[in-house]
This record gives sequence, structure tokens and C-alpha cells, in this order.
Amino acid sequence: MDMLFVLLFAGLAFTLSASAGLGGSLIMVPALALLLGAKEGIALAALLLAANNVSKTWFYRQTVPWRQASLLLAMTMFGTFIGSALLVAAPEALVDAAIVLCLVSAFALEQRKVSRVRQGLAPVLALASGATSGFSGTSGPLKGIAIRSLDLDRMHLVGAASVISLAGDAIKSAVFAHAQLLDERSLTIALAAVPLMIGASYLGRSINQTIGERAFAVLFWTVICGYAVRLAIV
Repeated sequence: MDMLFVLLFAGLAFTLSASAGLGGSLIMVPALALLLGAKEGIALAALLLAANNVSKTWFYRQTVPWRQASLLLAMTMFGTFIGSALLVAAPEALVDAAIVLCLVSAFALEQRKVSRVRQGLAPVLALASGATSGFSGTSGPLKGIAIRSLDLDRMHLVGAASVISLAGDAIKSAVFAHAQLLDERSLTIALAAVPLMIGASYLGRSINQTIGERAFAVLFWTVICGYAVRLAIV
């Protein structure tokens, strides 16, 4: 039953991520933390999202702006390694609090309509997004703001987001596997989700031009409310 729920949330996360370029972890992390606990949920989410980003990068391979995104890619990878190492050593309660803090911060910045930053701040935001993603499983709006500062069109923005997310999630998965937060069941779930990844990447690319911000906000805050209920009960 847990695997069915994991695959259900994975399908939603993969479709959103392939459509908007970002946002998969905002569904996947709270959902899997609800089912498996914070650390195991973040670790499995990283593995699934890394595999999904392979599919996304393939579908968007013609619109990946390698030159423009290279610095953000490097800074994200460095920040992710630091954050992932911190998560492995952190108490479970601290990880729970970090997830809630990142998600509440995302909402606050969204309400203030923070949509542009100076290009000089983009590498700093990429470093911060990698660190918060490695520790809490989600980078909130930081990665999106950093990538938007590159002034890319929608298709190239998704291409950049796909390859940057792939690098970060791959690093997280390697750190978590070394810390034994991933096991044979994790690999089984990842293999079972491969058809979902391919289908969602195709569907997401098809609707890339039509997805609305309102729909994204509804999905995002529905999942956050569910995770908040879990913390309140525990």
C-alpha cells in the first residue's frame, strides 16, 4: 500500500516538475516524509527525483542552456553536498522543523512576489538552494529565482532547471546511499516508477506552455497542509 501511495505522489510530482521545470520536491518530500519519516522520505524523494530528472533532461535536451547554467550548476552541487551531509547527522526533529521552515519561507516570498534578482546574486542563491535542498529536501523558491535571473525563455528555463536539479538530486542520492538511508526497497520503487517518469516527462513537456500558476499553488499548499497535520499529530 505504501508503494502505491509513493507512486501516486511520484506521478503528480513528475508531471508538475516536467511542466514547470521545478516543484517536484514540494510535492514529493512532504508526501514521502508523511509515509516514511523525514530522513527516509527525503532520501527516497532524492533518488526518485534524480531518476526523473534524467528523463526530463532527455526530453528537454535541445533546450538545455549549458553555458548560461554552468555556474549555477556548480554552486548548486556544492551546496547540496553540504546540506546532505548535515541531514545525515541531524536529529529527526530538527529535520522536521527545517522542512516546515523552508516551506513557510517559500510561501512568504511568493506572497511578496519575489520574481527577479540581480544576476550577481544568482550563484549565491544557487548555493543556498542546494544547501537547503540537501538538508530539508526542498529548495523552496531559491532555485527558481536563481534560474529566472538568467533571463531564459520558458523552454530553456525548464531545460536549465532539469539539469541543475539532476545534479543536485544525484549528489543527495549518493550521500544518502552511503549513509544507508537508501536500500533495496528504494531501488525497487525507483524501477517501478520509471514508466511514470517517461510518461510524465512527455505529458509535462506537452503542457509546458499552458500550465497556470494557480494550479501550481493549489498542489503546493495542499501537500504542505497535509505535512503540517502529520507534525501536529506526532
